[in-house]
Amino acid sequence: MRRLPQTALLALIGAGLLHTALFTDLYLRYVKEGLRPVLIASGIVLLLLATVNAVLDLRRSEDPHDEHEHQHAHGHDHSHAPKVAWLLALPALSLLLYAPPALGAYTAAHSNGKPVATTPKERFPALPATSPLPLTLTGFTQRVQQDPTRAIRGRQVRLTGFVTPAGAGGGWYLTRIIFTCCAADSQTVKVRVHGPDAPPADTWLAVTGTWHPSGRLGTKTAEAALDVRETHPIAQPVNAYTDDLPLTPS
Repeated sequence: MRRLPQTALLALIGAGLLHTALFTDLYLRYVKEGLRPVLIASGIVLLLLATVNAVLDLRRSEDPHDEHEHQHAHGHDHSHAPKVAWLLALPALSLLLYAPPALGAYTAAHSNGKPVATTPKERFPALPATSPLPLTLTGFTQRVQQDPTRAIRGRQVRLTGFVTPAGAGGGWYLTRIIFTCCAADSQTVKVRVHGPDAPPADTWLAVTGTWHPSGRLGTKTAEAALDVRETHPIAQPVNAYTDDLPLTPS
């Protein structure tokens, strides 16, 4: 059958995209949730192209006269693709059989922190009385560095993220990696942790504690840091690549 490698690769990649986007949450490791329809549409188009390719090749193989004229017109047969083309099947098969690892502590340790957007003073509503108070890492940082009411002082908060070692200086960070669109444009937000020894890198935790005084609260001199009282291992949330309160798998 002509162009077999091309047809097989189209089918493999299309099936891999559909499997990842329709039946798993693995696509969230690489792109934002809003791109799921694009992945599904791409997978369908690739499978349709593979089907059309296969039908055309089958018709040619069943018509020896057409095949002979095609070879005569071109002087030789182009029906065989280089064997090295089959190496392109490996990434496609990985979508079906083995998902590439997600971004984690290694990426976070080698990237600069995401600048936290400035929040107008009037955008800081009164904090609820809930204790511990669930916050995102960005929300905690904004309260520490920008809230003129200093409402975070003495409040027990709960933050979630994964462990990133702090490097030569010791200690560790609670971290989230944020996708603007996909893994290629990811950025990192970190909160320095004071207290317990660092768990293994990439461990997902729910951390409870209070702001660690460093600098002047409510100003840019204040460090986004936490005196930790409790840590609890958690499963990686579905929305691991946003800085939102964690969603658990359904």
